Amino acid sequence: MSKSSSMGRGIMALLAVGSRHAAEHPGGTVAEIATGLGKDRSQVSRYLRSAEQEGFLARTVHRTYALDWEVFTDAQQLTARRLESDGATALDTLAGETDEACFLGILHGNSTVTIGESVPASSNLVGSWLGRPYPAYCSDAGQAVLWEASDAEVRTVFADVDFVRHGPNTPDSVEDFLARLEAARRRGYSIVDQEAEPGLYSLAVPVRDFKGEVVAALQIVGIRDRLEPRREACAAALLQQERWLEAGLGYRPQD
Repeated sequence: MSKSSSMGRGIMALLAVGSRHAAEHPGGTVAEIATGLGKDRSQVSRYLRSAEQEGFLARTVHRTYALDWEVFTDAQQLTARRLESDGATALDTLAGETDEACFLGILHGNSTVTIGESVPASSNLVGSWLGRPYPAYCSDAGQAVLWEASDAEVRTVFADVDFVRHGPNTPDSVEDFLARLEAARRRGYSIVDQEAEPGLYSLAVPVRDFKGEVVAALQIVGIRDRLEPRREACAAALLQQERWLEAGLGYRPQD
């Protein structure tokens, strides 16, 4: 029996137990997990033992199998490191292809914060945005970092926010933001056209991790008169780097 086949069975069991956790059923017995997988109980028992041996699962005193959260803590830390290293590569590649300023942003409360940037001298953008927060309702990354959020979740994020105008096209309410977010989802990427400040134009896409959760936004930001006429070509480059970065983070799109 090879180690790779043993690990494969362990991962299958891990996913089965993870599905139970997602459905708010912490852990499960061999019989419960076998039923969920639609497989023979003795076969699933071997899967679970393999997963326990690999350190994916822990067996409780009640003879149920549960997720070993240390595995996921390690995975989260790995995701953060990959986002930093692969994100820098994606930003440099994107900036080289588009000759525009490119950024990686995350959601922090009701603001977005830049965690990575690549800014060509020819982009005409001055200064660094690293570590600087900006209101998510009108920032370049705002729609993308909230891509998978429900309407109720978006309303919660902006519950105590005054929609102050920063540019001629700043959203004036959470409903206005939600309408723009829905249009972005249909398009496949967001367009922020003079929402953050006059004359500024940006495109952004969400970046998902191995759990399928949005962990960042990848952005192209530039002067409107320069970037808007090249929107389709820049969006294609942006989507390509999104797919590359997500693959490195372990994201696998569902069919």
